[in-house]
Amino acid sequence: MLFEDLSLSKSIQKAVFEIGYLEATPIQEKSIPIVLAGTDLVGCAQTGTGKTGAFAIPIVHHIHRIVGSSKKAKVIRTLVVTPTRELAVQIGQSFETYAKYTNLNQLTIFGGVSQVPQVDILQKGVDILIATPGRLLDLHKQGFIDLDHLHTLVLDEADQMLDMGFINDVKKIVKLTPKNRQTLLFSATMPMAIRELAETFLNKPEYVSVSPVSSTAETVEQRLYYVNKEDKRQLLYHLIKNENISDVLVFSRTKHGADNVVKALRKQGIAAEAIHGDKSQNARQRVLDAFKSKEVGVLVATDIAARGIDIDKLPFIINFDLPNIPETYVHRIGRTGRAGNGGVAISFCSKDEEGYWKDIQRLIKVNVKTVNDHPFPWKEGNPDAKPDLRNKNKVKENKAKENNSRKSDASKKNKKRWY
Repeated sequence: MLFEDLSLSKSIQKAVFEIGYLEATPIQEKSIPIVLAGTDLVGCAQTGTGKTGAFAIPIVHHIHRIVGSSKKAKVIRTLVVTPTRELAVQIGQSFETYAKYTNLNQLTIFGGVSQVPQVDILQKGVDILIATPGRLLDLHKQGFIDLDHLHTLVLDEADQMLDMGFINDVKKIVKLTPKNRQTLLFSATMPMAIRELAETFLNKPEYVSVSPVSSTAETVEQRLYYVNKEDKRQLLYHLIKNENISDVLVFSRTKHGADNVVKALRKQGIAAEAIHGDKSQNARQRVLDAFKSKEVGVLVATDIAARGIDIDKLPFIINFDLPNIPETYVHRIGRTGRAGNGGVAISFCSKDEEGYWKDIQRLIKVNVKTVNDHPFPWKEGNPDAKPDLRNKNKVKENKAKENNSRKSDASKKNKKRWY
């Protein structure tokens, strides 16, 4: 469906046309008419499918129709709640793009930075507020945020907000909003907890889903390396050096692990940086800018920090640690192969992660290529891998000990027989 067929104002059509939007993506095509009709909505789609546009475009259309060129005092008419600072910034940029030819303004607020500039803009008045839960509740408690005029509440990346423990904050935020609001809930995955959340906070919502959560983009080439846990850093360096891998996003399960990977790569002369929750907002933005400008070739991130990373034509992602939630694997590899571009997703699997990989395989139902020809194979996980000489020598030693033990026992028995 073309954007010009979606009954959007000319101002918005002009803005989306300038950035190259001609056809709506499936999630946009299904969601925009529902949002324009004022109905509550639960939207589920993979990352990179245009979820932000699916709610931001009709919201800008609706507020622009109400406000027009009015110079009355501005009030918060739309609130978007999202789990991470990076994602909040990107959503804010999207709203700014779509509202380019309107009189609307928006503000993005998050913690980790001074609240003074944010409060100054709030006091002047904004139409659209994008916020992380903690800073939103903090500024509301201080009396700087008034949600009495709210028309639309958007809960974006709802599954991540649950995983990050924001459920109580979300409940508090919902209670601060008018009961007659329109509520939109968007998520990359749709576990039972999200459906229960929707039933609690939404009023007769319509459900829209495009691409099952188990699907992985066909444009992404997936590879699996069985490797001993202690050899992962060496394998990572080996791949980066010998296969000329650069512009790669590496996923670590923990913040500490991400920092250790970066230290190991730097010792080998590889320009690498880590991005996770312990970094300040300014530090995270600097690292992200350096990665986008190719000053840094390797970005190591935790899932929470990576959720808001949106990089065009990212060629490689590497799962240094496999996720313990299968759906997270789908989300991770969705960072590459976006908008029809190709990409490569490499996963390391150590012995303690074998169960995780089996769960992932059951979900995605794809025969992922196993790479056997590498220096650090874990033979037990992959029978076709080259034998690990260290394990082979241990086996020989154990067999020799067993044989000597048997000979000794047999000798003792024979001596007893003679006597």
